[in-house]
Amino acid sequence: MCPICCTLLFIAGFLALVYIFLTWNFDYWRKRGIQTATTFPFVGSFPSMFTKKRNVAYDIDDIYQQYKETEKIVGVFTTRRPQLLVLCPEYISKIYAGDFRSFHDNERGNSVDKSVDKILGNNPFVLKGEEWKERRAEITPGLSPNRVKAVYPVSQSVCKKFVDYIRRQQKLATSQGLDAMELSLCFTTEVVSDSVLGISAQSFTDNPTPLVGMIQRVFNSSFGFILYSVLVNIWPPIRRFYSVPFFTKEAEDFFFDIMRRCIKLRQEKPEQQRDDFLNYMLNLQEKKGLDAAELTAHTMTFLTDGFETTALVLSHTLLMLGRHPEDLQKVRQEIGSKELTFEQLTELPYLEACIHETLRLFSPQVAARKLVTEPYDFVNKNGVTLRVNPGDVIIIPVKALHHDPQYYDNPQAFKPERFLEVNGGVKKYRDQGVYLPFGNGPRICPGIRFALTQLKAALVEIVRNFDISVNPKTRSDDRLDDTFFMATLKGGIYLDFKER
Repeated sequence: MCPICCTLLFIAGFLALVYIFLTWNFDYWRKRGIQTATTFPFVGSFPSMFTKKRNVAYDIDDIYQQYKETEKIVGVFTTRRPQLLVLCPEYISKIYAGDFRSFHDNERGNSVDKSVDKILGNNPFVLKGEEWKERRAEITPGLSPNRVKAVYPVSQSVCKKFVDYIRRQQKLATSQGLDAMELSLCFTTEVVSDSVLGISAQSFTDNPTPLVGMIQRVFNSSFGFILYSVLVNIWPPIRRFYSVPFFTKEAEDFFFDIMRRCIKLRQEKPEQQRDDFLNYMLNLQEKKGLDAAELTAHTMTFLTDGFETTALVLSHTLLMLGRHPEDLQKVRQEIGSKELTFEQLTELPYLEACIHETLRLFSPQVAARKLVTEPYDFVNKNGVTLRVNPGDVIIIPVKALHHDPQYYDNPQAFKPERFLEVNGGVKKYRDQGVYLPFGNGPRICPGIRFALTQLKAALVEIVRNFDISVNPKTRSDDRLDDTFFMATLKGGIYLDFKER
C-alpha cells in the first residue's frame, strides 16, 4: 500500500475512533426508558455553545417546548456527558427546596479548584456539602436587614452622584443615546465598592480607578473558563491535573491587593469604622481566627457578586420603563418627590413588581445546573421510574419556565401587575417552581435584599429626575445576546434621558 493511502487510512481510522468516543453513550437515556433530545457529536444537545449563532438558552427552550407536554424529564447531553433536563415545576420545587438533600450542590463547583481560583473557589455558590453550609452561615449575617439598612445612606449618596453623572453624559451624548449597561456598571461598581469596602471607585469621574476596567474585563474575558468547562464535560478526569480559573492571576492579584489595602486602612484608623460588610468580616476574622487570605476571599464574595448581575437587572429595568411610559408614570407616582427612608424604600410594591417582571423576562441565569448528592427517583409521565445517583447533573430551564404561557399569561409582555401581592406576588410563582432568578430554597441567593435595595434606590432617583426613552439603536424585541453567558439584550441597550 502506498504511503499516501496509509496516511489516509490512518486519518480515517483516527476520525472513526474520535467519532465513536464522542457518540458511544448516546443511547444512555434510551436504555433507561427516557426520551433523548436531538444530540450531535461533540456539541451534544446544545450546539449553540459552539456555533455562537444564538444564545444557548434557545437550545434549551426548543427542547423544553418539544417535550414539556409528554415528559416530566428528558435526557440531554452536554458535549458527551448525559444530563437530565427537568421540565416539571413540581419536581423543580422539590429539587430546590422539598428534597434539597438530594440536590445539595451546584454543578459549577465541579469546574472550580480552590487552590487555583481563590476568589470563585471560596464563593458559596460553588462550595459543596458542609463547606457550603459553614460559609453560608458566615456570609448570611453580613447581609441582614439591619446591615443593609446601615449602608443605605451610602446607596443614597451614590445614587445622587449617579444622577449627576447621567445628566453630564446626556449632554455629551450622540444621536445613539447612552449605553445603559455601561451606566449601570458604573453605578454598581461605585455602590458595591463603597458599601463593602468604604472606598470610591471614582466611577462617575473622567478618571475612574482601575477597579472599573478590571471588573468589566473579568466578566467579558471568561471564554477560557467556559472552554475548560466544556472540556471537563468531554473528559471529566481533566479536573485531576488541570484547572482554569474564572478570575485570571492578574485579576486575582488586583482584587486581593485592594482588599489588603482596605483592611489595613480600617485597622490603622479604627475611628473610621462603620457598620458595613468589611467591618462585619473583620469582626468575623477576630471571632473565627481567619487568616488574611481567608478574610480576603470571604469578603470578595460580597464584592464580586453584586457587580455584573445587578447592573444587568438595572439596565434592563430601565429598558422596560423606557418602552412602557405608562408603567414609568405609575412608578413615579408611587415614589413621590420626598426623600425616602429605608423603610419607605422597602414599601414600593409597583417598583418592586417592575424589577421582578424584568427579572422574569431577562433572568441573568438562563438555566441552573444542580448536582445530585443522594440517590433520587423521578417518575415520568408514562410511569417510568428513573433513579439518578450522586454526581449526575440536573438542568433546570429557568428562561423557558419564565416564558411559558401555561404559568404566565401573555409571557412576552411586560406586565408588572402579575407580581403585586393582590395577584399572589412573587411567592405565588416561586412556590409553583416557575420563578427562579435568585434560585430558591436553602441555596437561594443570600444577596437578594442588598441587590433589591441598590436597584430600587437607583431607580427612584433616575425616575424622579428623568423621562426615559429607548433610542432607535436599541432593538425592539427581547432577543438575547448570542455569546454572553448571562441574559442580556442582543446589540445592547441605548437610552435617552430627558431631564424633568
